[in-house]
Amino acid sequence: MNVQIKQSPYELGQTAGVEAACLIRQAIEEKGIANIILATGTSQFETLNRLINDEGIDWARVVMFHLDEYIGLPMTHAGSFRKYLQDRFLSKVGALKQVHLINGEADPAAECIRLGNAIAKHPVDVALVGIGENGHLAFNDPPADFVTEQPYIVVDLDEPCRNQQYGEGWFSSMNEVPRKAISMSIKQILKSKNIICSVPEERKATAVKNCLQLPVSNLHPASILQQHPACTVYLDINSAAFISPGFV
Repeated sequence: MNVQIKQSPYELGQTAGVEAACLIRQAIEEKGIANIILATGTSQFETLNRLINDEGIDWARVVMFHLDEYIGLPMTHAGSFRKYLQDRFLSKVGALKQVHLINGEADPAAECIRLGNAIAKHPVDVALVGIGENGHLAFNDPPADFVTEQPYIVVDLDEPCRNQQYGEGWFSSMNEVPRKAISMSIKQILKSKNIICSVPEERKATAVKNCLQLPVSNLHPASILQQHPACTVYLDINSAAFISPGFV
């Protein structure tokens, strides 16, 4: 795992986006196709902005999956991750080869099977992820399931996770935040050839320290990234505030 600290969320996102674009172009050059995973949330704003402005990517050769979606939330809701990706990514790039969005309004078990079958045919070249305030990776809240081989699973969202979603402004009240979601599993994320993890803001500083400097534990789910051979974690000076001197 490689850790880089940037001065601002903007610089963090720009650098992460440049790396992501390079890896996507490389996969297309080598295989004729690039399979990617996109994350959502405020941590991805600048990374996605840089990615969509890259003029060298042939999006018609890109297959996209995304990490998680609330169960029962319509795509028209401001908190929907399908809406997020449609508004902030899909509507701004050329038509992709395939898009596999998680339908949180479908039968959850059937949707997990559908997505699992799809991603099994598309080994992931580049995954963009973040770290939650509670240390979660995707919606795998602590204690996360490090064992399941299922690519997508139904998960319960804990209170810190739900509070983060409310605090970021996606919902008008805590009562409105769903309690269940469909999430890509930890093992499926780790199958990605390359992982780019973008984590800005001081509110993530405790989770960053726990996930990067403590031993790997499902109580700090994103700590599992320590074991990935090609993962780069991008921090800004605020999210890195509690990192021990000399760690990076």
